[in-house]
Amino acid sequence: MSIGDRLLLLSGTFVCALAATRVILGFASRLQLLDQPSSRSSHTMPTPRGGGVAIVVTFFLALLTMHLAGGPAGRVVAALTYGGGAIAIVGFIDDRKSLPASVRMIVHVGAALLAIALIGLPIGLLGSECGYYVWPLRLASFLAIIWAINLFNFMDGIDGIAALEATFFAGAAAGFNAYFHGNPGLTTMMLSLAFATLGFLVWNWPPARIFMGDVGSGFLGFTLATFVLRMSHDHLVAVAICLILGGVFFVDASVTLIRRIARGDRWSDAHRMHAYQHLARRWRAHRPVTMLVGAVNVGWLLPLACAAAVRPAYAVLFVMMALLPLVLLTVIVGAGAP
Repeated sequence: MSIGDRLLLLSGTFVCALAATRVILGFASRLQLLDQPSSRSSHTMPTPRGGGVAIVVTFFLALLTMHLAGGPAGRVVAALTYGGGAIAIVGFIDDRKSLPASVRMIVHVGAALLAIALIGLPIGLLGSECGYYVWPLRLASFLAIIWAINLFNFMDGIDGIAALEATFFAGAAAGFNAYFHGNPGLTTMMLSLAFATLGFLVWNWPPARIFMGDVGSGFLGFTLATFVLRMSHDHLVAVAICLILGGVFFVDASVTLIRRIARGDRWSDAHRMHAYQHLARRWRAHRPVTMLVGAVNVGWLLPLACAAAVRPAYAVLFVMMALLPLVLLTVIVGAGAP
C-alpha cells in the first residue's frame, strides 16, 4: 500500500469507528447493553456499554481492506482474527449476561496459546543456545498475554482511560516499529487499531456516553499483546519499550493485585481499589484522572521509551527509571487499599 492508501485507510477507520459507536449507542437499550451503577462502579447513571464492538468490527474491516489491497494475510492476522474474535464474542455475551469466570478464562487461555502457536517466539534472536530458553519464553509469553487481557479489563473503570491508553500504546508502538524498519504491514495494523479506538474515544471521553465493555477491553489487551509478541521477533528491545509505554496500566494493576492478595482478598472479586479509582473519587471527576494518564504517557513514558530505542544496551535501566516512580506514586495514592 502506498502512503496515500494508508492515510485513506486510517481516516476511513476513524470515521467508521465514530459512526459505528453512534449506531451502537442508539441500539444499546434494545440489546440489553446497559451498565447499571453499583457499589463497585465509578459511575452514577445507567450508561450504555458494548461500544467496543465498534472497535472490533472497524479493526477487522481495516484488516480485510489491507488484505484485498495485497497487504498482510499471515499468522498475525490469523491470531488476531480467531483469538481476538473469540475473546470479543465472549466479552459481548458477558456484557449482556454475565458469564462464569471459568468460561472466560478458557477462551482467554485458548486465544493466548493460539497466538503463541501461530506467531512463535523470538528464538532466532537469542543465539545458538536458544533451546534452553524455549519453554521459559513460552510460559512468559503465555502469562503476559493472559495478564494483558485482564489488565485492560481491570483498568477500564473510568471514562476514557482504557481507550486513551490503547490509542497511545498502539500509535506509539507503530512509530517504534517503523523506526526499527519492522514489518510495514504490522505498523499499519497497529495504526488501524489506534484510529479505530480513537473513533470510539470521541464518545467515551468523559463524561462518557457509552462504555467499551468487556468486548472491547479484552480484545484490546489481547491485540496489543499480540503486536508486542510479533515486534519482539525483529527487536527484543521492543519488549522493554512496550513495557515502558504501558507503564501506567501495568504498574497500577500489578501493585493493586499484589497488595490485595497479600491482604487475603480474592483476586477475582470486583473492586474499586486501583490508584486511578482512588484519584477519581478524591477529585470527584474522571476527566482530570484520564488527562493525567495521558500526560504521564506523553511527558514521562514516551521520552524514556525513545531513549531505550536509541540506547538498547541500557533498556533495562530505562524500564526501571520509568516504572519505579510509578510504583511509588500508586502506593502513595492508595492502590490496593480499601
